[in-house]
Amino acid sequence: MTSSPAVHRLDVRSICKTFPGVRALHNVSLHLNDNEVLSVVGENGAGKSTLMKILAGVQAEDSGEILVNGLAVRFRKVSEALACGIALIHQELNLADNLEVGANIFLGREPLRRGLIDETDVNERSVQFLHRVGLDVSPRTLVRELTIGQQQLVEIAKALSVNARVLIMDEPTSSLSAGESERLFEVIHDLRSSDVSILYISHRLAEVQDLSDRVTVLRDGENAGDLNRDEISHDSLVRLMVGRDVSRFYSRQPHKAGNVAVHVQNLTTSAWPAHRLNFKLRAGEIVGIAGLVGAGRTELLRTLFGVDYPLNGTITVAGRNVDLKSPMDAIDSGIALVPEDRKQQGVVLELAVRHNIGLAGLRRNAMAGGFVNFARERSDTSEIVRRLQVRTPDDMTIVQNLSGGNQQKVVLGKWLALEPKVLLLDEPTRGIDVGAKQEIYQLMDELAGQGMAILFVSSEMEEIIGMSDRTIVMHEGRIAGELERDELTEEAIMQLATGAADEAVPA
Repeated sequence: MTSSPAVHRLDVRSICKTFPGVRALHNVSLHLNDNEVLSVVGENGAGKSTLMKILAGVQAEDSGEILVNGLAVRFRKVSEALACGIALIHQELNLADNLEVGANIFLGREPLRRGLIDETDVNERSVQFLHRVGLDVSPRTLVRELTIGQQQLVEIAKALSVNARVLIMDEPTSSLSAGESERLFEVIHDLRSSDVSILYISHRLAEVQDLSDRVTVLRDGENAGDLNRDEISHDSLVRLMVGRDVSRFYSRQPHKAGNVAVHVQNLTTSAWPAHRLNFKLRAGEIVGIAGLVGAGRTELLRTLFGVDYPLNGTITVAGRNVDLKSPMDAIDSGIALVPEDRKQQGVVLELAVRHNIGLAGLRRNAMAGGFVNFARERSDTSEIVRRLQVRTPDDMTIVQNLSGGNQQKVVLGKWLALEPKVLLLDEPTRGIDVGAKQEIYQLMDELAGQGMAILFVSSEMEEIIGMSDRTIVMHEGRIAGELERDELTEEAIMQLATGAADEAVPA
């Protein structure tokens, strides 16, 4: 007698999805059991986010089958997925920050009393869901007053309020501090113990190892393999994700530092007016900026790029004092900034690759009468796409149809077309897979070898240690110390980043 196939909480069979010029998914299958954490990993462009949007009703599949508790379903909108108990928590949180916490949890599903919203009922019921995720705030608190980590928990409470039994988390820790991430992991464990199954997407492989009961790996829009709990390791994940062993992850060649490219003297930023910043950056150097969230790292880069005007101090670029009143002043001085939030500040998602790469050079490439030099724009784009290995069907592909890693290459390429002297990078590999990270590291090393000065902010300790010639460590708006390459250890960095030491601890 043949036994019937197991009924899974969620079963995905041979899903296919194509966008103009891009095959996002091809015959992708996976299943999710009751009370399980299944991680879905893969390089940027592997199809993870597309698959999750299909499961949440944001997009429709072209072909294939989805079963929930053994019953075939087809979601045409988000509400239909929610009705089946599937909720997606996006990487960019989807909350109304001008509304109260309780109002967000029941937004669009408000209980009514005599035709009006019953705010008492909203708040009383919200407390139950906030308690389930361990968030001790009043439901009357405005969302804008919460930290990003607390907002993440509000999103989970919102999903639980619709009785979600499948919770999809897309890069949930990308903007969280270490402490907030630990709290989130506790919530995930509690949810799994209370009959919630979780699909977890993350590029942080250490998280995947710690949290997952199983892992499904995607590569180029197809299934690359599955790993059970006892098979999950960093090497096995990387091998399936990129199809090769990444034997040398951080690409660094010894480069001789040149002349001083940037000299910052007694600089005070509007965010931390009480602290004066002093440091030098030389041509051919890669200098990391480490520190905890809120240490003032991003504010420093914004000031060096003219987004924020300094209160005091001087900035010298290539021996010349500069007055950076705007990003245009910084660009004219040979400074470029790749911002932390590439989608909001780095690219125009609705424009083509060519037009994005040409944005920074519009003034330089302008013809008589202010017309765009399209021939120069095409030439620059062709060179950047080749040089950075941007994976795009052609240079007129809309940027939002590219993977995150390729979007980041477009941001970089926009500036490299101008041949800057100084490159500022704010979290350059956030939300990027291991293969794309390695390509970014190789590019940084290549640019330093050509004499470019690179100053980069990173919250990943391994990245700071692996890529820096020197590291500036910040603590509460001040420079707590500098560490040379042979002094770089996690302990030394954290001593300075937490304010626990006045001087670097020797390696």
